[in-house]
Amino acid sequence: MALHFERSEFDARRDRLLIEMAEKKLDAVLLFAQESMYWLTGYDTFGFCFFQCLVVKADGSMVLLTRSADLRQARHTSTIDNIVLWTDRDGANPAIDLRNLLNDLDLLGARIGVEYDTHGLTAYNGRRVDEQLQTFGQIADASGIVGRLRLFKSPAEIAKAEKAASLADDALDAALPLIKQGGDEALILAAMQGAIFAGGGDYPANEFIIGSGADALLCRYKAGRRKLTKNDQLTLEWAGVFHHYHAAMMRTVLTGKVSKRHQELFDAARAALLAVEKAMTPGNTFGDVFDAHARTLEAHNLTKHRLNACGYSVGARFTPSWMDMPMFYQGNPEPIAPNMTLFAHMIIMDSETETAMTLGRTYLTTESTPKPLSRHDLDLIVQ
Repeated sequence: MALHFERSEFDARRDRLLIEMAEKKLDAVLLFAQESMYWLTGYDTFGFCFFQCLVVKADGSMVLLTRSADLRQARHTSTIDNIVLWTDRDGANPAIDLRNLLNDLDLLGARIGVEYDTHGLTAYNGRRVDEQLQTFGQIADASGIVGRLRLFKSPAEIAKAEKAASLADDALDAALPLIKQGGDEALILAAMQGAIFAGGGDYPANEFIIGSGADALLCRYKAGRRKLTKNDQLTLEWAGVFHHYHAAMMRTVLTGKVSKRHQELFDAARAALLAVEKAMTPGNTFGDVFDAHARTLEAHNLTKHRLNACGYSVGARFTPSWMDMPMFYQGNPEPIAPNMTLFAHMIIMDSETETAMTLGRTYLTTESTPKPLSRHDLDLIVQ
């Protein structure tokens, strides 16, 4: 079987979930998030683009409802023993199959938690689930239960994150020789992703961000490539990925001469990231981390050029995004605690002068100061 953790690890995760279910008086939870299924059982697929659900009962038993295309996938990659299929056919409504399964599991009238907040349950399918369950039992929103459990990484998960971070460093090392006048964004991107694959890594949960010139001010991937000029700016946001665990990095790399504005923005970004590091300690909250970022950029008169979030948790994630919860934004009360893997990014985009500057890396929180997982320093990179 293609399991990436010991059975004892999965057993411990199941037990943590059962404790949460007992505290919330849930007789069962319906999991639709692929990262929840992967964390709990190892189940590894992109089949969540269709309807599938992992039913977890309070006694620890599990049943997966999925399509025939994922039957062997579930058997080969997970600890799930009981797999039920719904059939593709004209007019099929798998929510009815789910209701029948819950009835077979003696859950009629039970208190059932549903993981609504996930790309694995579209609004269309969510409505169908609600239609079938509205008179079946007492339904509660259980969206954040597994997500919060995943926030705290075990030693085995930390090892995955450290490997992912090493692959992220390898990707930057592969890119740097190609970042120069005449350098092709396509070749840079291919080198970065190729280094991760060559190191045993995986596809990321979302596309790498790459953009030069005016496109360096964008914070999302877009189609289209260009070649670098003599004095250019290239923004990169990427992640090393190992067994779906992500370690993200972000840099704006310059070619040729460093403009005064680029230097100003870099100095501010570096100061803000160092301030964030000091705040990323137990006793502070995710909101405190954001405030450290915001205060520093305000002191550099850059408030209008910053974003309203400066990072987030990372871990095992699936398409369409490697971003996990919680995020660093104003007022977030989630406490910083040891054994979190957190990506902090300083993003400064001056549209008035079309000047971009970014700086970011992934950290492992500890009992005191966080540990950067990248081997690269925070110096401005000029090619």
